Amino acid sequence: MDLVERWTALAGPHTRHIGTELDKRYGEPHRKYHTREHLTAVLDLVDELAGDAADPGAVRLAAWFHDAVYDPERADNEERSARLAARMLADTDLPAATVDEVVRLVVLTVTHAPEPGDRNGQVLCDADLAVLGADPDRYAAYAAAVREEYGFVPEDLFRAGRAEVLNSLLALPHLFHTATARERYEQRARRNIETELMLLSA
Repeated sequence: MDLVERWTALAGPHTRHIGTELDKRYGEPHRKYHTREHLTAVLDLVDELAGDAADPGAVRLAAWFHDAVYDPERADNEERSARLAARMLADTDLPAATVDEVVRLVVLTVTHAPEPGDRNGQVLCDADLAVLGADPDRYAAYAAAVREEYGFVPEDLFRAGRAEVLNSLLALPHLFHTATARERYEQRARRNIETELMLLSA
């Protein structure tokens, strides 16, 4: 099933124009990691973890929008993605409470730090960060793609900024929140991050 068909299966055929627009956004040429492939991976894992969510439909919608606006030269992509979600979903028959939840979840991907009882947030954040726990080759490809997206940043500044992000992740008590994701990804993610930090300081 292609992405637009996957969207219409979730949100209904009358919203096909939204799926088409989102698919186009994830295909923008400046994206090297935040692509259709990333979106598909997040959606697949949300499907797998759906039993842990309070409202799997809202989490799936939020997954679609979480990187809908992506400009590596700006720091407000999540907020802009959330505003886009609010605007586009206002034209659907979704309940206002569902739209509000989607917007909240998209903003949550700024920190990836859901509250202990936030089951929807835990599933979305785990799905978005699962790449951190990928096998070493896939993780290396992810790190290289992120560097490519930030190609406009000088090497020394990139290394410092990337190290700050990675150290903040390592400082979290848990990178993953659902039992499934924590068991599958936590240890390998920490090893991957530590390896990348070592390479950045080399």
